[in-house]
Amino acid sequence: MDRFSQLWVDLGKLLSKYGTTYLNGLLNTLILAVVATVIGCIIGFACGVITTIPHSKKDNAFKRFILCALRVIIRIYVEVFRGTPMILQAVFIYYGLPYFTGISFSNIWTVSIIVVSINTGAYMAESVRGGIISIDVGQTEGAMALGMNHFQTMLYVIIPQALRNIMPQIGNNYIINVKDTSVMFIIGFAEFFSIHKMVSGAVYQYFPSAMIEMIGYLTMTLIASFLLRYLEKKMDGKSSYELVAKDSLTMTGGTYRISEKKNSFNERNLEFEQAEIRGKR
Repeated sequence: MDRFSQLWVDLGKLLSKYGTTYLNGLLNTLILAVVATVIGCIIGFACGVITTIPHSKKDNAFKRFILCALRVIIRIYVEVFRGTPMILQAVFIYYGLPYFTGISFSNIWTVSIIVVSINTGAYMAESVRGGIISIDVGQTEGAMALGMNHFQTMLYVIIPQALRNIMPQIGNNYIINVKDTSVMFIIGFAEFFSIHKMVSGAVYQYFPSAMIEMIGYLTMTLIASFLLRYLEKKMDGKSSYELVAKDSLTMTGGTYRISEKKNSFNERNLEFEQAEIRGKR
């Protein structure tokens, strides 16, 4: 029997004996990645919005002090959790906090969600800040001209546009979390990669088990990429639109698609020019 045939035989044996175990680990990875990404995005949006709140010397001293203090805290948080490996963050929180405080964690799920969430939040904070400042300042000025305050401007005008801009980064962070949850085995969390370590250590078949892991991770990330691209297209809206005739002004313009707008505009200009020439004659 050649190597490839033997590989398929080994894969079949592993799946028949440990298939349920692999599936449970895969589900734990998916749940942890989804929950931690959602919480991390909330943390990132909060930090990103706070760091973009404008203030000037005209504001009262208390407001300026609070904003400066919050920005310093957020900057320290972002730099620490972006500058250290997640595996060490898990060790520090799970083993370090009880070492200093005497309070131990009884739930591995809680610790895992906390670690992955705050790590994701640190990356999302910078993505959100970049997404907000990338919106043209005219959007803010227009909202202010309509009488909106800063909170309303951010909620109804800036954040919806920024969300669309950073959607690829949100998807990228989710895919990273699917893979990086593998480091949670260090604190005993039963995720997908820890199942590989357990099974391969029990049957001494490292490569067949690793191949199952590779296929599982690739399947999860490809499905996530497909769904995220679909969501991005939905957020883009239609490539063309029609004007709704609700008053006399829109009635005169007619109903047309965006692709016809330029031609229609040019035709009206030509008619105006011809009428002007006939008037001069």
